[in-house]
Amino acid sequence: MLNQLRYYQAVVQCRSFTEAAEKCHISQSAISQQIQALEQELGVQLIKREKRKFDLTPAGEHFYRKSIILMADYESLVRETQRIGHDDVARVRIGYLLTYGGEELQLAVSDFSTKYPGVDIRITTGNHEELFDYIRLEGVDIAMSDQRRVFNNDYNNVILRHNKCYVEIARENPLAVLDELTADDLKNLTCIIVAGKGQEGTESKYYSEIFGIRSEFVFAPTIKDARLMAVSGRGYMVVEGEPVLSHFDATIARVPFYSGSVHFERNLCLFWKKDNSGYYIEEFAGMLMKRFGVKEEEE
Repeated sequence: MLNQLRYYQAVVQCRSFTEAAEKCHISQSAISQQIQALEQELGVQLIKREKRKFDLTPAGEHFYRKSIILMADYESLVRETQRIGHDDVARVRIGYLLTYGGEELQLAVSDFSTKYPGVDIRITTGNHEELFDYIRLEGVDIAMSDQRRVFNNDYNNVILRHNKCYVEIARENPLAVLDELTADDLKNLTCIIVAGKGQEGTESKYYSEIFGIRSEFVFAPTIKDARLMAVSGRGYMVVEGEPVLSHFDATIARVPFYSGSVHFERNLCLFWKKDNSGYYIEEFAGMLMKRFGVKEEEE
């Protein structure tokens, strides 16, 4: 039936049996016979013939539109199957945000490895700009990062969670007892930012423009290092997540970070290129979304 679908689509697109036959490299009589055989198999008339002209029946219009989608899915399936079959090692390359401290990613990786033990998983971390470059240049297949840009239609863009922002500050700091903190409250303290080498300027600009922070900045390579700096009283850092940080309650406090009466919020998202999608990437994306409680959209 695949060839019949191709012949039918060619006839509709060319609006001519003769041109469609030439396009498909078969005779006009052969393409007419194939279309008639397709109609017999379906049990409905697709094309209403009138002398040298023809029109599609309502059933024919419907069948044509759906057949385009079907053939696109089939060709994608073939390409992905061939890719899996030809690759010596199947691989999924995952990027995630330096400041992410949840357990959802770890659980999704465990889920994926259990189901697909033969797939090589490579994990990279970075700040927003680094992850943006990684996925744009196909250094990673899928990235979990915060949203700083308008969603691009060339990518699959999934919001995993709307994260409230908090200030992590040493428990012994007098500001730790407040119900909320603003950038103005923190202006005399140092702001600790997790940033990769060469990204310090980009990150400090973002914190100044988006959060309105007027503090001095210092930088840490990982969230663990930044948190130790905060615990030691060297400053504070802005994080996203839950209000309670169980492992550090004795030494560090999380205070809601506000701008006026608005609690700051950032989206944690999952991104992957539509033209670099594939079976394993889609599978991992589904597993991570499930761990975040995000339902996959129905096609």
